[in-house]
Amino acid sequence: MPVPVARVEASRVVTSNLPPAPLTPPARSVVVAVAVSSPSPLATLACELLHKHALKRIAESTVRRLSLYLSFLEGIERQGLKTISSDELARLGGTTSAQVRKDLSLFGSFGKRGLGYSVPELSKQLREILGLGKQWRVCIIGAGKIGAALARYRGFAERGFIITGVYDIDEAKIGKRFESLTVRPISELEKDAAKHEYDIAVVATPAESTPAVVKQVVRAGIKAILNFAPVQISVPSEVTVRTVNMAMELEGLSFALSNRTD
Repeated sequence: MPVPVARVEASRVVTSNLPPAPLTPPARSVVVAVAVSSPSPLATLACELLHKHALKRIAESTVRRLSLYLSFLEGIERQGLKTISSDELARLGGTTSAQVRKDLSLFGSFGKRGLGYSVPELSKQLREILGLGKQWRVCIIGAGKIGAALARYRGFAERGFIITGVYDIDEAKIGKRFESLTVRPISELEKDAAKHEYDIAVVATPAESTPAVVKQVVRAGIKAILNFAPVQISVPSEVTVRTVNMAMELEGLSFALSNRTD
């Protein structure tokens, strides 16, 4: 079975989050699949937490490509293939072999000229680079539809992201259970953070309440935030923020559909 070729990066993360211009819907349907199997947003945070003091800030686009390389390598490894060239990895990722080599060179020397990369070894190295070789304690703030879906998703644990707390301000949601987790009041966040030592907070709250929630997260001492709200937030320099902007993803699809040549 051939390895699937990916040309669009799933779950693209952006840091600029100004309100997008409205889209003019074409006379056709667009199917949007919200997939959480890609570790890109959480892996970006984990990678920066690991390398923040050892390296200059790594571009988000680089981390996204590393995440894609790893997903392709894992698929290739399951097929029993042992080596891969930078050309083949570039083709799968929709980039160039020079870009693949440049991305990997930021973290050391990989592969041998003329022989390519050892698939098991490069997979192992990328997991370590992306912070997937350790466990990260994650809390989710906002027990609405997005937060509930994330809390129930078991794939995060496979990547080392352990959801250990869910919080909300809504009395109607407090006390609900998602798998083994019970939604707690957000007023308990600081106390719980001191106990559980959360590494990452996933903020899935309405835009109007997000700035106040982020302030609580910062006060709790959590150093990484994955934000799903369409709002610009400000944090101290020691806190890393990544924002998932679904509207910009739809604009990217709109652009691709509008500029097809077939």
